Amino acid sequence: MRVATLRDGSRDGRLVVVNREGNAFVPASHIAPTLQAALDRWSVVEPALRKLANVSGAEPLDLSQLMAPLPRAYEWVDGSAYINHIVLVRKARGAEPPETLKTDPLVYQGGSGIFLGPYDDIALIDPAWGLDFESEVCVVLGDTPQGTKAADALQYIKLVMVANDVTYRNLIPEELAKGFGFFCSKPATGFAPFAITPDELGSSFRDGRVYLKLRTWLNDEVIGDTDAGPEMHFSFCDLIEHICKSRSFTAGTILGSGTVSNENIDRGISCLAERRMREIIETGSAKTPFLKAGDRVRISLIANDGTDVCGILDQQVRA
Repeated sequence: MRVATLRDGSRDGRLVVVNREGNAFVPASHIAPTLQAALDRWSVVEPALRKLANVSGAEPLDLSQLMAPLPRAYEWVDGSAYINHIVLVRKARGAEPPETLKTDPLVYQGGSGIFLGPYDDIALIDPAWGLDFESEVCVVLGDTPQGTKAADALQYIKLVMVANDVTYRNLIPEELAKGFGFFCSKPATGFAPFAITPDELGSSFRDGRVYLKLRTWLNDEVIGDTDAGPEMHFSFCDLIEHICKSRSFTAGTILGSGTVSNENIDRGISCLAERRMREIIETGSAKTPFLKAGDRVRISLIANDGTDVCGILDQQVRA
């Protein structure tokens, strides 16, 4: 099942169920007005929403009218589950990977009050801040209790989405030097148009990982065709166990995988920081610039039949 949020002038939009082709929808607000309202009562609401997917009389879908599936969320928790990404970006800012690199996941809590829709512009406030994209897979949780273990975590994953974790790279070093984490370096995150239930992925969703290609375009050039599954060192189940160590999480919490990254350079990149680091390793200096006004970033999770599982996240950089 695919769900989306239709722009209607309100803060949280209107919940709709989308067909498999991603070009038509059935209104669902009589079942739950918003996706958050649906997640609050998921065990009751999900079967009713699934029935809508088989109802005739769907209306044509104007993708430009979609907001992020969750236009705002109670929490946006982003992991960094790909070891290769951690190693490369740490090198880029002259920092060593943590000693617990392979045993203790890295996570941070980002802003969740405002999310960018799939076709919303990315604001370039100051080019000196080093604007970058980060192509990610993420999941939406139901109510998840404190103390949840990885072995029991799958039941709490309700939806899968695709995100662009927008980052100002040049603000990160000074922020982390304070010893208090990311903040200004992490502006609003963007999301692809559709949130999907894990069963839509079939066998491609297993052991808490999504075994599909995550493709990234920059100005119509494919710069990343990464494998999201095999090199995800910490699965979503592992990440859930980690974040639930000391507290519970409410329905509607979004949990990100971190930038999808592969050791094989032929797979390309999911962020510019990795390309710049590889340039530094090879030539001694970074040649690739960060994003500039007018650049276009597109991100898509590609099914085995070549279709866009969550639709395409398509954003323009605006000065």
